[in-house]
Amino acid sequence: MTRPWAKQAISEIEADFQRSADTHLIRLCLPQFPGIYLYLKDESTHPTGSLKHRLARSLFLYGLSNGWIKQDTTIIEASSGSTAVSEAYFARLLGLPFIAVMPDCTARKKIELIEFYGGRCHFVKHPSEIYAASKALASSLDGHYMDQFTYAERATDWRGNNNIADSIFRQMAKEPYSTPDYIVMSAGTGGTSATLGRYIRYQGHDTKLVVVDPESSVFYRYYQTGDRSPATACSRIEGIGRPRVEPSFIPQVIDEMIHVPDAASIATVLWLEKILGRKTGASTGTNVWGALQLAKRMKERGEQGAIVTLLCDSGERYLDTYYCPEWVQKNIGDLSEFQQQLSEL
Repeated sequence: MTRPWAKQAISEIEADFQRSADTHLIRLCLPQFPGIYLYLKDESTHPTGSLKHRLARSLFLYGLSNGWIKQDTTIIEASSGSTAVSEAYFARLLGLPFIAVMPDCTARKKIELIEFYGGRCHFVKHPSEIYAASKALASSLDGHYMDQFTYAERATDWRGNNNIADSIFRQMAKEPYSTPDYIVMSAGTGGTSATLGRYIRYQGHDTKLVVVDPESSVFYRYYQTGDRSPATACSRIEGIGRPRVEPSFIPQVIDEMIHVPDAASIATVLWLEKILGRKTGASTGTNVWGALQLAKRMKERGEQGAIVTLLCDSGERYLDTYYCPEWVQKNIGDLSEFQQQLSEL
């Protein structure tokens, strides 16, 4: 009975995909950068509200096609929140139990969304503990550990098939500069940057992939020096930055990395709210800060062109953290240096 159920499960996921429109590509109005166009790929419009909806769908299809997910399989995932929200959605679609293993500092709104979709949360003290705890749970429950950090870069068809890279280039086709000079992406699992970088090379585009990385993340250091030693602190920018170099992070497809201070990320989301009229998550702030540094570089060189980055999720999930001045003062610190730089753009 396994094959008929898996066939029906894959059909359910594909039907859900057909009911979902592509996400919007928003062009920002930035008069201070004449001839330089900055775009946000708005991944917050997915049914589960974030970029991770794409990843969760791919991971479920990958697990089903490999025969790892069966009719009564309990799905376990190590996640800082958004991937777990999206996987809980797909687990409910298939009638499967779901458990998210996450740090106990995860935003309350994400926890509530996981529970809304029928999932359960298993908390650990330190982000580095999520891997072992997930494996242990999967073993004790005879479940399947989805392991986004290993399979993110291989579960998605990077050659096309309406992946995020293919979508970006199709949507850019009628813009003043149809081939972006840069695509800017932050790294969590590393899967999206791997997909973007591979697609750019496969299609022969001249676009450069720039990956931005927050404080306390190992990716930037690893890219610069090859040092794989784990981080001693945790990233304060939820969804991106990792304490270890994840298997899905492929540095060879990246053209450049930019290290972004956490205060710059938060200052940028507050600045971006005034531009967009809506709140975004801090990973979007990291992305946009990096994109703005590239725009300044292009302006100084007298260049024109296009930069695309991602709006990863909505800021409504972070009202008690990144949009709470008291929390920011306690956990991030003074934003004034970066607010001043943004005001001068």
